Amino acid sequence: MRDPAIIRLLPDGRRVHMHDGPIDLILAADGSPSAVSASYGAAAHRFVEILDELCAELRLLRSRWIANSPEPVGPIARSMAAAVSPFCDESFITPMAAVAGAVAEAVLAEMTRAARLDRAYVNNGGDIALHLSDGQQYTLGMIEVPDSIALFGSLRLTSNTIVRGVATSGWRGRSFSLGIADAVTVLAASAAEADAAATIIANAVDLPGHPAIRRVPANEILADSDLGEIPVTRHVDSLSHAEIKEALQNGIQMAEQLRQRQLIHSAALTIQGNIRVVAEESDSPVFESRVRSLHA
Repeated sequence: MRDPAIIRLLPDGRRVHMHDGPIDLILAADGSPSAVSASYGAAAHRFVEILDELCAELRLLRSRWIANSPEPVGPIARSMAAAVSPFCDESFITPMAAVAGAVAEAVLAEMTRAARLDRAYVNNGGDIALHLSDGQQYTLGMIEVPDSIALFGSLRLTSNTIVRGVATSGWRGRSFSLGIADAVTVLAASAAEADAAATIIANAVDLPGHPAIRRVPANEILADSDLGEIPVTRHVDSLSHAEIKEALQNGIQMAEQLRQRQLIHSAALTIQGNIRVVAEESDSPVFESRVRSLHA
């Protein structure tokens, strides 16, 4: 029997923290006091159901997704499967690659159904679902190394873009990565889509077989990992400029393919302080701060 879910208002009086097992959310909403209160109540009601809902289909969700995989039952599981489906023919991927984004989306959907909000977000460990009504915007910081306060750039998202999801993946993050990117931040139409795409792009940022990269089978680190015996990155020594350029180029090619397929809006990739952006030239104002100065 697990501990009960934790749901609490943070000391700033406007953000809410929700924790249950591996799920850890920070959310906030702007609107009238009654609307915000109603949205938080709806979020809490939905949140306490989520872990049991996912665990009921965990075996399927941890399995490699292929074209004829069985359709999941739960709404979050279906969102996860839909997000990874575009990649299943070319890559090993399981629906768990989109779990954080899909959970954030599900909670946000309950908030916006319950009340009319000016804007709102649900942040699930850095994978963020966003709601922006007309004329609203958010500025989000991008962190290169998890648990650091140092930003490598920022994003300015307005209501007139299609972006409603932001996700980050990399070998330094809480999830496993096959590549060597410190961070790949992806903007997409939904958080689940951004989450899956960030995984794919981060895996592509790589130098296969390079001696400076240490990899370990995923199940040696986490016995029930959905990646099984697939080697995941655990350490990357300092790389030369040419090596960094090669690894980034591999990721850029993947990101550009996904952008051309309209699976993502844009992406920022970073290795050892080197940053590249994949975006339409007209979209470059979305990426601000250091990202813009290092765009090359």
